[in-house]
Amino acid sequence: MIKRNKRFHAEVATSSLSDIMFFLLLFFLIISTLANPNVIRMTLPKSKTNEKTNKQLITLSVTEEKRFFVDKQEVAFEELETTLLSKMDPAKEQTVVVRIPFNMQVQDLVDVLQIGVKNKLKFVIATSPK
Repeated sequence: MIKRNKRFHAEVATSSLSDIMFFLLLFFLIISTLANPNVIRMTLPKSKTNEKTNKQLITLSVTEEKRFFVDKQEVAFEELETTLLSKMDPAKEQTVVVRIPFNMQVQDLVDVLQIGVKNKLKFVIATSPK
């Protein structure tokens, strides 16, 4: 009797794996740059206690050059009140998160907060942990 030595071995074709990984890497790099294109860098005031909120938020950022951004869109200070009021939804309980650099004058913060007092808006000052 003649025996044949033709056993089949399982193989995994990995020749296209590098191409797939390259395309996935490109995809995630492109998506990650589109996710947050306009970031305003600033050092926030420090606080010992931080609370997180789950409410509907509108972000108001002030740079050291006194440029104002409402939800990452630049707004002149004169138009700040109307922009905030247009973003507010009366059906939802919304809060304006104020991000102001730690070295800004108190008067600049008071000027912004007076808009909230005048229009009965809820303002919260963002801080970084100490």
